[in-house]
Amino acid sequence: MPTLEEILTDLRIEGDELDRMVRHLDPAAWATLTPAEGWTIAHQVSHLASTDDWAITAVTDPAEFGSRLQAASNGLVEAEAAEGAREHPHLLLARWRRGRHRLLHAASVADLDARLPWFGPPMKLASMVTARIMETWAHGQDVADALHVDREPTARLRHIAHLGIRTMAFAFTINDLPAPDTPVRVELLAPNGDEWVWGPEDASNRVRAPALDFCLLVTRRRHPTDVAIAASGEIAQQWMTIAQAYAGPPGPGRSPAKA
Repeated sequence: MPTLEEILTDLRIEGDELDRMVRHLDPAAWATLTPAEGWTIAHQVSHLASTDDWAITAVTDPAEFGSRLQAASNGLVEAEAAEGAREHPHLLLARWRRGRHRLLHAASVADLDARLPWFGPPMKLASMVTARIMETWAHGQDVADALHVDREPTARLRHIAHLGIRTMAFAFTINDLPAPDTPVRVELLAPNGDEWVWGPEDASNRVRAPALDFCLLVTRRRHPTDVAIAASGEIAQQWMTIAQAYAGPPGPGRSPAKA
């Protein structure tokens, strides 16, 4: 298992990669639409800035997080993304950068064993930081797709894959399906050629895929028909149609790529 310091380092690097994609864009380019319906590049960065701010509050003042969440209205995510997207891109980028650094510092001095509130189930600190890696990578993928940038897959995908596997029961529950108690073995081909494995070796339900394809699926950045994933067993096959590594209701997901 990676240490908190290692996870925080990977969160910083993931944010730096997205920063490099957007830092030199002219203001008009920030209005480029991404694959998320109605969301521009500015919406994507705004969303990360606002959710980083929520994460800082969860880490530093869980009671305040609960009060804010209780007072929040429906459509919070869309509203906060839209509000930030109206900022001048230079101001938005600066705000996101400040939040990133504040979150890295807050998490580095927080209680490792505390269970932190979130929009979904509460999480321990390491899981919270891992979730921020997943969010940064996933929304960075939307930006990369909008800019037609091919990102090199890295070992940081392991964090996202691990979270995607840990949230299997959650994916069933939010789709009003009974959470399975049947184990699923997941075998992923890492970017460097290694194999990453979760689950018992004798499991009858199995998923095998390149790590990148699995991460694109569990973050719902690709339609199941557009990734190279082999699933065997009823539970594994069903899971691959509803997998979701992030909190919130299941959306429509991405449409299949046009032929």
